[in-house]
Amino acid sequence: MNILSIASGSSGNCYYVGNDHTHLLVDAGISGKRIEASLNGLGIKTDELNGILITHEHSDHIKGLGVLARKYSIPVYTTAACAKELQKLSSIGEIDDSLFVKIRPDTAFTVGDITVEPSSVWHDAADPVCYSLQDGDKKISIATDLGNFDDYIVDKLRNSDIMVIEANHDVRMLEAGTYPYYLKRRILGNKGHLSNERAGQLIKSLLNDHIKAIILGHLSKENNFEELAYETVSLEIHDNVYTSDVREFGLTVAKRDQPGILIST
Repeated sequence: MNILSIASGSSGNCYYVGNDHTHLLVDAGISGKRIEASLNGLGIKTDELNGILITHEHSDHIKGLGVLARKYSIPVYTTAACAKELQKLSSIGEIDDSLFVKIRPDTAFTVGDITVEPSSVWHDAADPVCYSLQDGDKKISIATDLGNFDDYIVDKLRNSDIMVIEANHDVRMLEAGTYPYYLKRRILGNKGHLSNERAGQLIKSLLNDHIKAIILGHLSKENNFEELAYETVSLEIHDNVYTSDVREFGLTVAKRDQPGILIST
C-alpha cells in the first residue's frame, strides 16, 4: 500500500492512498486539475479512482471534490452530517446524491481490497473523522484537523506503518500573530487544530517497531514553518525507545503546494 501527499496545509489538503488494485483519495481540497496531474504522475488515470474519502466539509478539504465526483462519477465516502453540509455548498456545485456513501465513525468498510476505519475527531465541523486504511497487515493513518486528542484517538491510530499527523501551528507564533482574537481562540481550542508540541506528543505515543514513515501535515502558512514543526516534534519524541527507528527513515513535512514522494508500506 502506498501514500502520496498531493497537497497539505491550511490552503488545501489531498492525499492519495492505494495499491495495485484500489486507488483512493483522502480529501480533495485543491483544484481538480492539480489532483489529476498528480495522479497521472503516478501512472493512475482519474477515472480509476475507487473513491474519495472526505474528513469534513471545510473548504481546504473539498475544493476539487465537485469537479472530480461529477466528471468521473466517483463515490464520495463521508458521514451523513458532512454529506448534508456538502450538498448545501454552492462553491463545489451539485453532487448527485447517489454518489454519496454514508459512513459512520468506528464502523469499518471496504473499498476494493482496502479496509477503511473512520474515527471521530474533535473539530468544529459536522461529524468530522480521520481515517485509517489497511491492506492486509499494513496500516496507513491520516489524522489532521483535530483540536486535541485522547486515548480513543491513540487507540484508533495505534500500530500504523505510516501516519500523517497534523502539526498546524506554533503556539507562540499564533498568539503573537495578526489573527483576530476569536480566530486564535478557535485554533487553540479543543475543536481547532493541533500544535507542533501536541503533534509530537501524539506521535510519541504511537511510535512502534515497524513504523516506516511519519509525515507532518496541515501546517499553517501564517503560524508555522517546516523547520520549526520538524524541530519541535523531534524534541518531543527524542527520548522514545523507537527514536533510532525514526532517525533511520526520517521524519518529514508534507509540502503545501507540491506533491511529496510516494511512500510504500
